[in-house]
Amino acid sequence: MMKLTRHMTLALGLSAASLLALAPQAVAQQFPDRTVTMVVPFAAGGSTDVVARIIAQKMSDDLGQQVVVENVAGAGGNIGAER
Repeated sequence: MMKLTRHMTLALGLSAASLLALAPQAVAQQFPDRTVTMVVPFAAGGSTDVVARIIAQKMSDDLGQQVVVENVAGAGGNIGAER
């Protein structure tokens, strides 16, 4: 078993302290801070579009932010999938 030296203990303590110092910055960020766009890779009016709009409404209520459904049809859904 490896014995912890004073140098290794100091390095471990400094590493832990630096990680703890960065934690509040990560928590302080608000998400989402702007409108969310949901891309549906099929034409408007289909069943996929209807389900996406239902989900977008629920997301908007939960997040407190506007969620926009954008239909990008074409090439069997490949154009929308690339966005």
